Amino acid sequence: MLVDLRERGEAIEECYEFMLAFAAQGLPCEEGSRAGGQIRDFLTRAATALEGLGESFAALIEENGLEPKEKYRAFLAVLDRDANDSLAAIELVLAQPVISSQLIDNLNASIHLRALLTDMFLIGGIMGEKYPAAKSQTV
Repeated sequence: MLVDLRERGEAIEECYEFMLAFAAQGLPCEEGSRAGGQIRDFLTRAATALEGLGESFAALIEENGLEPKEKYRAFLAVLDRDANDSLAAIELVLAQPVISSQLIDNLNASIHLRALLTDMFLIGGIMGEKYPAAKSQTV
């Protein structure tokens, strides 16, 4: 499960980094640029990674007997909420006929997405301490 969680985290982080670059281009729409042709792909991969993220973390907790369970489960509720809120925002953007740099800039600024990234970095730090081989990799 650590690998699954890590792969999900990488997809989300890559999308966020791509969105930063896309927003900086000042494009009125995604048409006509290389980055524009990729923005929906990055958003779709992030959305896929967000679906079931909470369940993936729950399985990691159970499979590894992480203690104290009540603390991990409490954080699981936070992660699940942030993932679902971020997914709703990403899906709203994907539903638009045109994705502009301004729209992506607004998504980047979303507190939901930022909270999710922070959640993932926190999990990565904890898992890196519990599993030193994973320390150099984000979750």
